[in-house]
Amino acid sequence: MSAPIVELDAVTAAYRERRVLLDVSLRIEAGELVALIGPNGAGKSTLLAVATGLLRPLAGVVRLDGEPVETLERLEVARRMAVVPGAANLPFATRVEEVVALGRLPHEDPFRGARPADRAAIAGAIERVGIGHLLGRDARELSLGERQLVLIAMAVAQAAPILILDEPTVHLDLRHQVEAMELLVDLNERDGTTIIAVLHDLTLAAHFFPRLVLLDGGRVVADGPPPEVLRPDRIREVFGVDPGFVRLPQPTA
Repeated sequence: MSAPIVELDAVTAAYRERRVLLDVSLRIEAGELVALIGPNGAGKSTLLAVATGLLRPLAGVVRLDGEPVETLERLEVARRMAVVPGAANLPFATRVEEVVALGRLPHEDPFRGARPADRAAIAGAIERVGIGHLLGRDARELSLGERQLVLIAMAVAQAAPILILDEPTVHLDLRHQVEAMELLVDLNERDGTTIIAVLHDLTLAAHFFPRLVLLDGGRVVADGPPPEVLRPDRIREVFGVDPGFVRLPQPTA
């Protein structure tokens, strides 16, 4: 039996003195499509930081393909895992196509620079995400939603087997939210990319992700298909809202 592509084994993590994840264990197999959900402060973004090796846990182990992430060089992690942050500030003028090209850095020859395969991957990512109309513009001058799409294109260009996204739809209007979700499903189904995304919109999560991991108070309180995880009693208990506000997809006959 092969090792899960991402595994957290009894992980506890903290920022300064405040513990944010508490004894979390999670296995994600290659090719899965997983959404992390939960109220603010539940530990979702911290889980991503630990999974990517950006935050060292106080206890427990994080593994990529069976290898402890802390033993891997950052370049090797970048070849295995592309990350789309919830927000990114660009410190200097950068054209959209230059931002997307950053996704190829883990693959470029340090002496020869971009190769034809890199340029093809950049062009393919721009087309796939549908941001060709933004080419030539300074990415700092884009709307937050447009900038988010550029960052997604950068991650697509990276062509890593794992794609991690922290609130990828937060700045997008409804049409672009749906298109972004459809793109993630396409990357998963057509390319076999393992997708792990933090989402606040429970309806989007339930509609597009077959597996939901619900966190609350730094712990995993439910893990499974949307109807099981988003039971009315659990929505009321964890989110403190009327379950009627969450629309789950209806089962097909």
